[in-house]
Amino acid sequence: MSDVGEVGTGPLLLGVRHHGPGSARAVRAALDAARPRVVLIEGPPEADALIPLAAEEDMRPPVALLAHAVDEPGRSAFWPLAEFSPEWVAIRWALEHEVPARFIDLPATHTLVWGRDEEDAQPTDRPDGPATDVGPAGSDVEPAASGDEPEASGDEPAASGDEPAVHDAVRVDPLGVLAEAAGYDDPERWWEDVVEHRGTGQGDVFEPFTVLEEAMGVLRETYGTGGHDRDLVREAYMRLQMRAAQREFGDDVAVVCGAWHVPALRRKSTVAADKALLKGLPKVKADMTWVPWTYRRLSRHSGYGAGIDSPGWYGHLFGAPDRPVERWLTKVAGLLRDEDRIVSSAHVIEAVRLAETLAAMRGRPLPGLSETTDAVRAVMCEGSDVPLALVHDRLVVGDVLGEVPQAAPAVPLQRDLDRIQRRLRIKPEALERELELDLRKENDAERSRLLHRLRLLGVAWGDPVASRGSTGTFRETWRLRWEPELSVRVAEAGVWGTTVLAAASAKAEADAVSASGLADVTALAERCLLAELPDALPTVMQILADRAALDADVGHLAQALPALVRSLRYGDVRGTDTGALTEVAAGLAERVFVGLPPACAALDAEAAEEMRRHVDAVHGAVGLLGEVAAPDLGLRGRWQAVLKVLSLRDTVPGVIRGRAVRLLLDDGELAQDEAARLMGLVLSPGTAPGDAAAWIEGFVGGGSGGGMLLVHDERLLGLVDAWLTGVSAEAFTDVLPLLRRTFSAYEPGVRRTLGELVRRGPGQRGSAAGAGSGIPGFGVDLDGDWADAVLPVVRLLLGLDDDHDGDNDGSGDNGDNGDNDGSGDNGDNGDNDGSGDNDGYGGDDLAHADDNDLAGVAG
Repeated sequence: MSDVGEVGTGPLLLGVRHHGPGSARAVRAALDAARPRVVLIEGPPEADALIPLAAEEDMRPPVALLAHAVDEPGRSAFWPLAEFSPEWVAIRWALEHEVPARFIDLPATHTLVWGRDEEDAQPTDRPDGPATDVGPAGSDVEPAASGDEPEASGDEPAASGDEPAVHDAVRVDPLGVLAEAAGYDDPERWWEDVVEHRGTGQGDVFEPFTVLEEAMGVLRETYGTGGHDRDLVREAYMRLQMRAAQREFGDDVAVVCGAWHVPALRRKSTVAADKALLKGLPKVKADMTWVPWTYRRLSRHSGYGAGIDSPGWYGHLFGAPDRPVERWLTKVAGLLRDEDRIVSSAHVIEAVRLAETLAAMRGRPLPGLSETTDAVRAVMCEGSDVPLALVHDRLVVGDVLGEVPQAAPAVPLQRDLDRIQRRLRIKPEALERELELDLRKENDAERSRLLHRLRLLGVAWGDPVASRGSTGTFRETWRLRWEPELSVRVAEAGVWGTTVLAAASAKAEADAVSASGLADVTALAERCLLAELPDALPTVMQILADRAALDADVGHLAQALPALVRSLRYGDVRGTDTGALTEVAAGLAERVFVGLPPACAALDAEAAEEMRRHVDAVHGAVGLLGEVAAPDLGLRGRWQAVLKVLSLRDTVPGVIRGRAVRLLLDDGELAQDEAARLMGLVLSPGTAPGDAAAWIEGFVGGGSGGGMLLVHDERLLGLVDAWLTGVSAEAFTDVLPLLRRTFSAYEPGVRRTLGELVRRGPGQRGSAAGAGSGIPGFGVDLDGDWADAVLPVVRLLLGLDDDHDGDNDGSGDNGDNGDNDGSGDNGDNGDNDGSGDNDGYGGDDLAHADDNDLAGVAG
């Protein structure tokens, strides 16, 4: 076997660990010493034309080579490269020294279709890859639909189920075997000690590669290749490429590849044998480009099986010119200070000392990540793992996002997206952030449309979240994070059009045609309005109208109506014509009104609960539709008539009847006395306990609103209390789950108040509820002093202090609330007799106000 350091006796084989800063430094030193005439690098040869782009000023790693099938863009593979990746260092060295650089791995045109065949043959779940990546470094290919794109560099094929377990173990973690032989229980710590902490310029620059090649040769002789034809084929192709380079450049050839492959590349093999392995390989037309990558995607924590635990730490080790521990702990201190934690220079000094002491105690040449982490936890985090988790996320893993030059190949859709991003000043970033948009501003409105269109195309760059501090429809909040695989989603969406607008419109029309249900079409119509797709909306609305006319399922209609009505709100904010939507929504509501009562009959408990949710949704939708879209159609009155029918029909399940009564009561269409009468009938001894419990769940369930109703109306609470105490022991066991589900939805304060009221008994409940004798549940007397203190704040909240148009005689008051009897009070809003607030009563006339005035003040 030729010594790897004997330049001129054969190709210079530099076996590396992918994404290893120690290997990267060693590669650079070896290339400087050997000065080869050509550099061969493990990777897809289709990317040879992309290598010059690595010299562009706008190219900033981490980046990745992306290969995807032209006819199936979702089938793709990545080859990620960081600044500390040996392959990237070799590319940069070749460009700087004007030496040809070529990729020599199996072409992506084969690996892409190969991955599809493997998926078809083995549909079961398979591991993401090895824990380390000195082993086979081929492209592992999976369909994009899986949601987790495979990365190529350093990834390893899944082991077949019939191989010996020892083979699987070695192929999963070859470094683990070497670390165990050296007496280490942690492969990462062993690698740091023998490679990362070994500085360059110490002895023979080829020695690390000689030792690593020998170790991998022993492993392959002992355990074999695991029987994977894929590795044998890839290595055969690499040997052919090496021979071609030798014919052109002689022995001045350097090969940078995974250390696992070096023994196979060194092995003598005939050309005929290698070509025989490559004969008949399936292929597919593939395109390739550079795409940005992130440190987070280099980490195993994101599902990248062939990655490294700490890309941020490795990037620091590679980039630090000297004193890496001191510089690292200084970075940590800066991060913690930015998070308002008290960290001084003394903390940094003490942490450095502790890390060095721990390294000496553990027999390590220099402090590693474990020592610096322990020092940070003890000195800077005061033993807490909470700030330490922030350090791990921001620094150890990191949120660095690479950049690629505009000259890199891209599909037209990607070009259009890049142009829009620059125009709207919304830059893709790896760090998750929230973006607040005010839709009244044109730039923010365009940003919103872009994000909604991308969501329609399956490019989930942003997710809408609830806005803080505002519930208006003119404000949106998005949580943004750009992931590398989104570049694949953009390429996949390129089949729909060359611009974001055209692609989103075409995709929306196709989705409308293929939608399985009416609710899907209404949701799509809402998304079209949000994305402002005027070309697609007519098609979607026609399909929606056709589906609504043919669908006789009331549940489907009730499920579709809320999304349709929500869409009507966007006409005011976004300037969208929603006339067609109004007509369809009104027709849909009428069909729900007609079909709902029969559909609510003879339902089991589960179906009744689902129908109750539909009733709630329709109630909110009709309220909005009647206010903003169709106030003259009388929809609200017809809906309230439907609720009255549901509340009185015995064949309707109790949970729906109770909810109908509650909705009528909330709308003011049912008096409290009538609601109490209906509850009394339901809770009478003639009603089965299960039905009564279901009625109670429908009436007072659904959050704290029902609880407050019981707190402030002692008659209703007394009815529930009397009924519950009269339930037999056997029936109580049956109704307990329903009651617990109902009352557990209340806030703790509401539950505590209800318990206190029940404990005090019927005669004393009013004192706990808190105010006024004229209304059930309120106290006997009013505290005038407390009322006087509250009134200025109430008037300020209502904006009454600036309102001077209340009195017709000019005497006036600031927002009086309307007494025609001349008695006057601080709540009057325009006395016609001129008495106003100047009659001498001032705030004391609250004590003489009638019950209606007091109810207005309390409200």
